[in-house]
Parts: sequence; structure tokens; C-alpha cells
Amino acid sequence: MVVLSLAVVAASMLPLLARSAPFEYSEMAPFARYLMDRNAEIALAQTAAPPSISTDASVLVLTTRGYEVGAKGSNGFTCIVERGWMAPFDQVDFWSTKLRAPICYNAPASRTVL
Repeated sequence: MVVLSLAVVAASMLPLLARSAPFEYSEMAPFARYLMDRNAEIALAQTAAPPSISTDASVLVLTTRGYEVGAKGSNGFTCIVERGWMAPFDQVDFWSTKLRAPICYNAPASRTVL
């Protein structure tokens, strides 16, 4: 019975220990750490779709002024490199400076989402 009681007490403390432990991305890093080389960002964004789409897609790149057109396209598609803050707020890597994911939006999504 004593062993069971100790196990219950120890198990009940696990959430407290987990909450008190700091994690690497607990707050936003300096903004410059989220930026990439412009050409590298364009190249990464274009990997989100086959060349038959991405070659003629617009590409948005993140700058100190926000997202700007890095390459003007002609097919209505838009490619972008998303950062960790595109994930739900409760993700532990929300503020990660390393998390990058290329994605392309088709013409209707480019008009409505972006």
C-alpha cells in the first residue's frame, strides 16, 4: 500500500515538473534570426511544388518589413516558406528559429488566404 501511495504521489508531480522545465522556444527570438538569405528562401519555397508549377509561381519572402514579393509569377500560384508561428500557439516549437516549411497555394487560395 505504501508503494502504491508513493507511486500515485510521484505520478501526480510529473505535470508540475514538466511545466516548470523551460523549453528552448519559450519566447520569440530576435526577429533577424527568423530571416533567411533571400535567394535561399526563394529556392526553398519553390521546392513545395513541382517545377511545372513553382517556376511560374510568385514567391513571398520574409523581410524586416514583413512578407514581400521575392519573385513575380504568372500562373496564380504563390509559394512561401512558413515559420513555426504558422503552427498552433501551444506547440513547443512555435517560436523556433529553425522550423521552416515550404508551401505553395493555388490561385484561389492565393486570393483568399494570403
